[in-house]
Amino acid sequence: MIVLALDTAGVDCAAAVYDSGSGSDSVIGEVTETIGRGHAEHLMDVVDRALAKANIALAAIERVVVTVGPGSFTGIRIGVAAARGFALSLSIPAVGVTTLEVMAAAVREKHPGKAVLAAIDAKREEIYLQSFDAAGVALDEPRAVTVEEARAIAGSFDGIVTGTAVARLNDAPPPERPDVFPIALVARLGAAKPVGEKPKPLYLRGPDARPQAGYAVARA
Repeated sequence: MIVLALDTAGVDCAAAVYDSGSGSDSVIGEVTETIGRGHAEHLMDVVDRALAKANIALAAIERVVVTVGPGSFTGIRIGVAAARGFALSLSIPAVGVTTLEVMAAAVREKHPGKAVLAAIDAKREEIYLQSFDAAGVALDEPRAVTVEEARAIAGSFDGIVTGTAVARLNDAPPPERPDVFPIALVARLGAAKPVGEKPKPLYLRGPDARPQAGYAVARA
């Protein structure tokens, strides 16, 4: 199965073409740009370049995978909309992968057999987190909790805690870079997932940006 994976949930704008068939199970074309913002302007070019590296036409794609969050509110919307658009135009399935799943999978690659607590610093004194067993099976649902609640959860967790929130949980030095979600792992996880509902953004709280009531325009 030829998979197109997309990630716009964080600072990266990434796409990968992944072949899960014929025993290859590998990325055959990948482009990742760390841009921070501006995913809408860059994503289609990144996809085109990933397809070109793989020497694959868009029409050959059999599944689309996308990171659904938690993460950048706007970035997630862009990625999910693109994935659903590709799926509709190509008449293929689209599946979503959470950023917390990807973070946990990245740790298990380096530390096989370890349970993982993925924790993202969501700012505003909140932490996004989810725990996974050593096989990668989710032990709970993604959720937003207070820093104090997250400290208690991390303190009793028998495994590895990962993500930008680690510094908030055990007074470690601040992370050198934001959370990233390796596109190769996004592709691999998405290729293995059963097809279900169409991917939709995973927002654990509302957007930071809100309209100013004093400047609302009355409808006629």
